[in-house]
Parts: sequence; C-alpha cells; structure tokens
Amino acid sequence: MKEVYLDNAATTPMTPAVIDEMTTQMKESWGNASTGYSYGREAKLVLENSRHVLAQSINAADNEIVLTSGGTEGDNTAIIQTAMTRQNLGKHIITTAIEHEAVLKPLHFLEEQGFEVTYLPVDENGNISLADFKAALRDDTILVTIMSGNNEVGSRMPIHEIGAILQDHQAWFHTDAVQAYGLLPIDVKRDHIDLLSTSAHKLNGPKMMGFLYRRDGISFPSYLKGGDQETKRRAGTENVPAVAAFAKAVAIDNPAEKRQRQERFYHFKQKIIQGLRDNGIDFAVNGEVKPDNLNQILNLWFKGISTYIMQTDLDLAGIAVSGGSACTAGSIEPSHVLTAMFGADSPRISESIRISFGAVNTEEDIDKLVAAIVKIVNQLKQTKKEAD
Repeated sequence: MKEVYLDNAATTPMTPAVIDEMTTQMKESWGNASTGYSYGREAKLVLENSRHVLAQSINAADNEIVLTSGGTEGDNTAIIQTAMTRQNLGKHIITTAIEHEAVLKPLHFLEEQGFEVTYLPVDENGNISLADFKAALRDDTILVTIMSGNNEVGSRMPIHEIGAILQDHQAWFHTDAVQAYGLLPIDVKRDHIDLLSTSAHKLNGPKMMGFLYRRDGISFPSYLKGGDQETKRRAGTENVPAVAAFAKAVAIDNPAEKRQRQERFYHFKQKIIQGLRDNGIDFAVNGEVKPDNLNQILNLWFKGISTYIMQTDLDLAGIAVSGGSACTAGSIEPSHVLTAMFGADSPRISESIRISFGAVNTEEDIDKLVAAIVKIVNQLKQTKKEAD
C-alpha cells in the first residue's frame, strides 16, 4: 500500500536535489567558515553565496540575513531581544490570538517580566480586524508580531497594511513567515517589515535551519552568547551544508512555479470539498477557501467524529494528516487557534483535522484521501446505527 503524506505544514521531505546539494557540501565544504585558511575560505564562499540567494528571495540585502536554527529561534530572538532592548521606550506588544507557540510562549515569558501584551481576536475565518489593530496601537507599543499566515487554518494576515500603518510609529514589525515563506511572494521592503522568521524544513529543506531577516538599522545583542559568528549577531559555528541545502530549496522554486503550486493546492482543496459533498459527508471548513489564503492548508470539521478517531483511522489507511499544529498534536490541550475562532465550547475543537499539501502530492493522493474519509465516516455511521 502506497502511503500518502498530507501533513506538509508540519514538515516536508527533502527533495533529491536538496539532498544532493547538502551531501555534496558535507564532502567538499566541511571547513569552519570563521577560519582564515583555505578550508574556511571555501566554506565561507558557499555560506555567503547561499545567504545571497536567501536575501534575494525576500528583496533583502545580504547583510540583513542572520542564519538561525529555524523558526523557533528566529521568533524568540526577534521578540525577546526587541523587548529587552527597547523597554525604555515602552513595554507594550501587539500580537494575535492565533500565533504559533514559538511566538506565544516568548510573549508569555515577557509578560512575567512586566511587559503588557495585547492579543488581537480573530473572526470565524481566522482573520483579524485592522480596526482592532489600530485601536490597540499605543504610543508605548514597541513591537508588533503578527504571523504572515496561520499554520492550522491557512488564513493570511494583512501584513502590508500593518506595515504601512507602522511607518510613522516607533514599534518594530516582526512577522513569523514560517508557513508562508517559499509558497507566497514576500517583499520586506514593500511590506515595511523589520523582522521576519523562516524555517527551511517547511519548503523541502533541512531541519534545524532557517534565517531571521533583520532590517538594516535594527540593533540588539546576539540572543545566543558565544562566538562572533554572523557579524556578532548569532553565536555558533555555521552549518554550511544545511545553509547550502536551504538555498537550493529556495532557488528551485521560481515565482512561476510558486504560483502554479498554489493553484494546484487550491484545486486540491476544491476537489476534496466537492468529493465529500458528492458523497453526503457531514462536514464544514474551518476558515475560508479562497485563492489568496495559504492554499497548502485545509482544516475540516467532521461533525460528531473525534479528531483522534479520524486521524487514527486515516493513519491505518496509510494516510498521514494532523489534528492541528505539529508542535501540539501530541498534547491533550485543545487547539488555541480553533478556540479563538469558535469559542471554547465549540465541538469543532475536538472534531477537526488539518490536511496540508506539498510538492510531492498528486491527484491520486487526493482521490485516496476522499475515498478513505468517505469509508471511515460511513463505517462509523453504520456502527452507531447498529449500536442504537
């Protein structure tokens, strides 16, 4: 039985070209890029060439890219270091109620240190209100951290509009772009972004690799204490093979391919929804299905069927989906995203699954998923009928 992987929002498989690039650099560029002899110079060249590719992908300058271990480090660095550095200007921060835990937990830490955080609410489609944002903005706001797109329901935030509003304000603007980067066009200059976090493994690159865009002029001490790597902005010996593999994954997807992939993912969403409707399945979409959302993510509520049962039965059918964010899927805690959207008493919180597409998914995968869901739902209905 061919297994079907539909949890690409959690992680993606490294593609052959990316693996080849990484293994090649493991063999040829294993030197320490901070040393001055030939081994180090060769590694440094690969490092800086890769940095250039990453910078170009978001319309940044090379010196604005700080290499990290991934989205969590990028988020923590941007949020905590901004707060600690700028607290003399104020101690107020704005975010949303549906951020990733890599944003929420450092904010909770800062609240313990005396900072005040405003958590913007979302509607039933997972969207914030710009009116709410403007009302929350204060003279003592020092940081706004709002994700580019949500990792559970795929809603996109009004990043460009927020950046424009903050042009005449002291607050720095950070966005967690982990889910959006590599799939949607990002331009940090156009959108007036000061800080942006990414992660390579969300776009078929290696794990424990990412970067933090730090606009030229943004200054705070290195979050990690140690050596003077990354021009004293991030201590630790650079993982040159992983950086090269990350850049390869980014370079593979040109703008035209990104658009085509998003169109294919949108088609997958529509195909699943139509297939379930045609078979009389009682379900609802959590969020919106529209072309300009994160089309790789589809969150569905199957009424009366627990997340655990649906996820387990699909796993037994050889299909991998998620019950929510991969970082909390093993927890018994309800999804904070669905809770924010529908309320703590909504049955959707414990009866929903997240389906997320990737580069390797095919029409056949989607057909298998729909067939499996229909079979599971009908079997459960028959079992309940017999029990009654």
